[in-house]
Amino acid sequence: MKVAIASDHGAVELRKEVMKVMDELGIEYEDFGCDGSCSVDYPDYAIPVAEKVANGEFDRGILLCGTGIGMSIAANKVSGIRCALVHDLFSAKATREHNDSNILAMGGRIMGPGLGAEIARVWLTTEFEGGRHERRVGKITDYEKKSLS
Repeated sequence: MKVAIASDHGAVELRKEVMKVMDELGIEYEDFGCDGSCSVDYPDYAIPVAEKVANGEFDRGILLCGTGIGMSIAANKVSGIRCALVHDLFSAKATREHNDSNILAMGGRIMGPGLGAEIARVWLTTEFEGGRHERRVGKITDYEKKSLS
């Protein structure tokens, strides 16, 4: 698995913790996040990462900002992206098993780095169940294709 990760200024510390988890799991990743605490615009990070996932350059993405809300909204504008905003372990697992989410969004001002790291671990190690969920995700994909034509 290859993961693209980025954060704005609101989640630099959380990004560092999530990268440690990927190092521990032996997951290949590339960091597209901002370097410091100076204010930046989250779409400048969310959209390029989402495009890289959508075009198959990366298998999944992780986007982090103050709340995770802005990153998730921006990422979900890119065709083919199913970005899930997650703040708990159950949702991290469910969004992979049931929704085949390909981008995880979290908020560095919403949770501590320990919880964020555990959420990332669960999300990264959970597989899509398929089955009835495949049909449901397919309906989203079909609608997306139809709306683009």
